Amino acid sequence: MSESINVVDLATADAARASRKGPTIRRRGGAELLLEHAAPSYERLPMLDVVCDRFVRVLMTTLRGVLNDNVVVAASSVTSDRFADRFEVLPDNGMYAVFKAEEWENYGLLVFDAPLICMVIDSLLGGGGLRKQASRVERRHTMIDRALIEPLVHSVLADLGQAFGPLCAVTFRFERLELSDRFVHIARATDGVVGASFTAQVGESRGTMTLILPHATLEPVRDVLLQQFMGEKFGHDATWEHHLSREIWKTNLEMEVVIEDDGLTLGDILPLRPGDQLVLRQGGASSARLRCGDRMLYQGRLGQLRGRLAFKVEKRADEERPPFDLEGDLLPTEQDHG
Repeated sequence: MSESINVVDLATADAARASRKGPTIRRRGGAELLLEHAAPSYERLPMLDVVCDRFVRVLMTTLRGVLNDNVVVAASSVTSDRFADRFEVLPDNGMYAVFKAEEWENYGLLVFDAPLICMVIDSLLGGGGLRKQASRVERRHTMIDRALIEPLVHSVLADLGQAFGPLCAVTFRFERLELSDRFVHIARATDGVVGASFTAQVGESRGTMTLILPHATLEPVRDVLLQQFMGEKFGHDATWEHHLSREIWKTNLEMEVVIEDDGLTLGDILPLRPGDQLVLRQGGASSARLRCGDRMLYQGRLGQLRGRLAFKVEKRADEERPPFDLEGDLLPTEQDHG
């Protein structure tokens, strides 16, 4: 009798725990259970750490405006876990903001713990006790709490998009704000996710926000996040950029003025001797083209200007109409009709 009672108690405890914490994973046994609980292994994303560092700086400015006080924000290291395992370490009585990455066509999650929620609400309602450690609030959050937190979520998502800006353009659109973790299943329980926690501290008060991004969400920019850069330049070095620009402007180019393209056979070319003449079909101020290498750049006319041969640009080679007046001061070239 005692054994059956223990079995019932264990099942009841498991059911209560599953209903309270995140996604439910059905119980499995044998080799399947061992495979399921094997430690996940994912590629390290170096640039994601840099994005988080930038996000901390931008988020600090946002929270200072919301809390009207000096805020210190610190980020934990970026870790990879299963979606269900990540929920096991999340605090109770939090708020869950589901958002969508428009360009990546997938979802992410922001989790605000109760102390951070209390700090924000207390500041918005005119409270002055932010620098003292607030007593833990056990009550459930109300619709009023959610209405007060939602503007902060929009600001945080804008900051997150700004942090990703130097790497890729992405818009994080707010979807909904939930009060229970049972309605925020943005991925399967066994799917891999990237998580990072950000702690905001004002005096003795401290609150935490957790960012969760499934690996499927980051897949479109995985190659970018795998890159490695020295420092926090995001691959942009102003000194090198200016030096490269100066040297490019000094580059010497060999330009060719093509008067006429004519098809000649090998039999026409081989008999040529010094003194022979190739008679061109064009006369007067003939049309010509300016070429650099194999690329045709401009079309124009060939003539004389102040006693020298000159080429007047009439239009770009890829334009149908000339962008400016074609009337010019070129004199016709003198043709030798021999």
